[in-house]
Amino acid sequence: MTTTITVRTPLGVEILTHEHGEEPRGPLPAEGRPHPAHRLQARTTGEYLFVGLRGGTAAPAPQPLTLRLTPGDICFYDVRHAPVLDFPERFRATVFLAPADLLGLTGADAGRITRTPVARASRLGTLLSPLLSDLARAAAEARPQVGEMLAWNAVNLLSTLAVEQLGARTPDPASARPPVLTRILEYVELHLTDPELSPETIARAHHISVRYLHKLFKDEGTSVGRWILRRRLDECRRDLMRHGRGSRTIAAVAARWGFLSATHFSRVFRAAYGMSPSEWRDTAARADRRRAL
Repeated sequence: MTTTITVRTPLGVEILTHEHGEEPRGPLPAEGRPHPAHRLQARTTGEYLFVGLRGGTAAPAPQPLTLRLTPGDICFYDVRHAPVLDFPERFRATVFLAPADLLGLTGADAGRITRTPVARASRLGTLLSPLLSDLARAAAEARPQVGEMLAWNAVNLLSTLAVEQLGARTPDPASARPPVLTRILEYVELHLTDPELSPETIARAHHISVRYLHKLFKDEGTSVGRWILRRRLDECRRDLMRHGRGSRTIAAVAARWGFLSATHFSRVFRAAYGMSPSEWRDTAARADRRRAL
């Protein structure tokens, strides 16, 4: 028998707890067919933690990949190419489903992080594994408003964990980039508020072809347009979090970061974060008030 408890929040995050009793076992939550060459193996009964990344992730590597887990390990995976489970008949799976952008992960980042589980015995695993497990249980039992706050805390922990994992594997990720791409990314940051920022203006400023510009970003697992959009949405999200209702309108925040249409901004914001800009602002404000209590 398999029992599933699901907590959904306006942040676009879902927390699922699966109690797997006997065959057949349920697969990990996915938005496509399991990736047959990506397999997770475990031989011990216990709790395993998974982080399903939605959107923005890179295609899986074609070569077979088998990861061996022990109870308490934390494993990131791509919901579009979920791994196949090879687990004991009885185990507990706690799954956090979250947009990759919400954790600050690019497509290239997500492609790397899904290949290295966080061991329960590691420094961060020892600290975060039981904490994430407790957060999931508390969110399942809490009132919706409290569950929302717990989910936001889980997002912050998972974001920290992702940064640590990427740093451990790539101490200086920028050093592997072509120098021209580093200059281009700096240029994008300086001109993020310019509505005229485009592949054409970027290529012209760096004396390269638009075709070569697109190739540079493709090697990063993304595109020029997606990179600019994600960075603008990141800044809008931070502005809406910092400035409460009444201090600055949503249209003003969108315009400040280069969005020409408030309607378009609202649509892409909801697609990225699973809620409207006003819902995000109100959610962040409520979390701030609770932390102040």
